[in-house]
Amino acid sequence: MTASVVHCPALFLTAPASNQGKTTITAALARYFTNQGKVVRVFKTGPDYLDPQILAQASKQPVEQLDIWMAGDDYCQDKLFQAAQVADLILVEGAMGMFDGDPSSADLAARFGIPMAIVMDVKGMAQTAAALATGLANFRDDVQVAGLIANRCGSERHAELIRDALPENLPLLATLKRDEAITLPERHLGLVQADEVKDELEIRFEAAVEWLKETQDTGLLELPKAVVFYSINKKVSVNKQTDAEQTIEQRLAGKTIAVAKDAAFSFIYDANLIALQSMGAKIVFFSPLKDQILPEADALWLPGGYPELHAKALSDNTAMRQAILAFYQTGKGILAECGGMLYSLNDLTDLNDDCYPMLGILEGQGAMRGKRGCQGMQTAVIPQGDIRGHAHHRSRSANTPEPVGYGRRQRHPAPGEAIYQQKGLTASYLHLFFPSNLDATAKLFLADQQG
Repeated sequence: MTASVVHCPALFLTAPASNQGKTTITAALARYFTNQGKVVRVFKTGPDYLDPQILAQASKQPVEQLDIWMAGDDYCQDKLFQAAQVADLILVEGAMGMFDGDPSSADLAARFGIPMAIVMDVKGMAQTAAALATGLANFRDDVQVAGLIANRCGSERHAELIRDALPENLPLLATLKRDEAITLPERHLGLVQADEVKDELEIRFEAAVEWLKETQDTGLLELPKAVVFYSINKKVSVNKQTDAEQTIEQRLAGKTIAVAKDAAFSFIYDANLIALQSMGAKIVFFSPLKDQILPEADALWLPGGYPELHAKALSDNTAMRQAILAFYQTGKGILAECGGMLYSLNDLTDLNDDCYPMLGILEGQGAMRGKRGCQGMQTAVIPQGDIRGHAHHRSRSANTPEPVGYGRRQRHPAPGEAIYQQKGLTASYLHLFFPSNLDATAKLFLADQQG
């Protein structure tokens, strides 16, 4: 094997915990350099659908996930190398706290040598912020920390106290004042979908650029140091579960996959679409909310989203419900993930306790359950093969059929999410990451050929 290298400035934005302002600052930084004519490629650590939508609009470039467990080292390395070939700057937004999870944001940054900037909400503390940042920076020897970003800093005196308490090798990169005008809108599963608030986001992005410029510490407004990204000249196999990669190529050649995509269904990894297309599939989108008929297709994908916010409209569109029921009866492949599974059930009770009929292609009832929910990394263990993914939902299902399998939790022995299969339908709360097993993914969409 031979290796190629490319150099590109890169910065990994992390934090001591969630809700410190990582996404807001990553989006602001992406727009700041984009406005200067730079090509900024942004990646999001871990399974996330909403943050990438925001970051893609801010950077005007596609945003994909990087996750060592879900995708594998080779996959992440290949994605970074491809981005470095075209970008003037690579930004990676971490998940949760800097060392949370296994693998953590720090593991990913260390693996690829990307320096980290610590984003910290410093409201209510001063020198303690410096102490926390110093502890994070020195917790592991293999992690490079470029400096601290003090978010929600009250005044220049506040910033001075933090700046003076930091060691010389840990600079204060930016001091950002409290400003609700740049805060990103949220709802019960996280940020609001970008498509719903595009114009508002544009206003907030440009306001955030001015917000960055007001800092007394300008280190964040300079391009970070270049990182060396490597490409190994071989086929990238994400999970290395098969040595017959050449047999997977074009497995879906000549097949059309119809993908539900609208305000109710939008939790779609770009990586999943790319994976399907790499196997030869043609992708067509349709709206269960607005369309009356299905496009001509060999398989359907009903991804996650917010069907609970649109339950009445989904229920009222009886033409689409009948079209999907007729498609199900053919035995062709249907993948229904999380919100797509709720749509597949007999009925769904929304956040207002109103109950609406759904597709009825899977026995059972779905209901929202407030703030309690389930989340975590899991592997779908199914006859077609193991596919990695995650769960994140605040609903429950009841009176469903006997599962064909369960998710295998990353670190816990208890069974994960139930997985149902009947006719050509595969349904579960799990969101699958297709590149983790292309062969098994192809089999799901070729259900009518499985005999």
